[in-house]
Amino acid sequence: MNAQYTTNELMAAAVAREIADGDLVFIGVGTTDRAFTLACGVGVVATRLAQSAHAPDAEIYWGNLISPDLDQMPQTWLQDTFTRWPTASQLTETSQKNDMLAFGRFDVSFESAAQVDRYGNLNITRLNNPDGSIKTRLIGCLAQTEHLAFVKKPIIMVDLKRRTFVEDVDYVTSFGHQRHGVLRQRYGLPGPGPQLCITDKAIFDFTGEGGAMRIRSLHPGVTLEEVLALMSFAPEVPATLAETTAPTAAEVELIRTKIDQKRTLLRV
Repeated sequence: MNAQYTTNELMAAAVAREIADGDLVFIGVGTTDRAFTLACGVGVVATRLAQSAHAPDAEIYWGNLISPDLDQMPQTWLQDTFTRWPTASQLTETSQKNDMLAFGRFDVSFESAAQVDRYGNLNITRLNNPDGSIKTRLIGCLAQTEHLAFVKKPIIMVDLKRRTFVEDVDYVTSFGHQRHGVLRQRYGLPGPGPQLCITDKAIFDFTGEGGAMRIRSLHPGVTLEEVLALMSFAPEVPATLAETTAPTAAEVELIRTKIDQKRTLLRV
């Protein structure tokens, strides 16, 4: 952590630059602790930063709520809280959300995962033993399968760890750019697949050969060697490595004094 900003604030500022005016941003619910911060909290803070700067008409879809009043942030994330939260619109059936996904209505989504591989395949379903038998059952697919199939700009939000960044996921919950030589076009997936992977150490895109993961930038103070040591595969590395742009003093102040005063979003 830099003395002037936290890693979470750096990640939120980086995400904010990816949100365009008019985007509908999908943010899920149901995660806890660090997973909540990565998949939900950072996305909300980033969207509000974008709204305050260059994307005033960006909107959030959170749970079944469209444009909840983010000036009245809940203190808990229970279903009852969402039911009573002031909002522009509330969808009552999950099928409505699924229809919106299938028709490409969402521009940005945030994904967290237990495993991600070099082509952006994600696993939140199960972890295997060496013989392929199930070792641990995870949360399951939720709507993540549809996110990587239909959303225009899925952004993977995970911390950089060797056990997370694996050569080949144990189970494909969500299809990335290819697996075992089979491209996503083979399955008729209309969305472009994951576009970025934003971690606590670096930002990756998928502009490498065949949609492979490539380092886009290293966070300030982080070395290439440090990043590679935290991955179980070698991403593509450009000839010149950029540094992730730090949040401005104004962005940090906005986060701390207005967007997330009580640290309910960037708490972990």
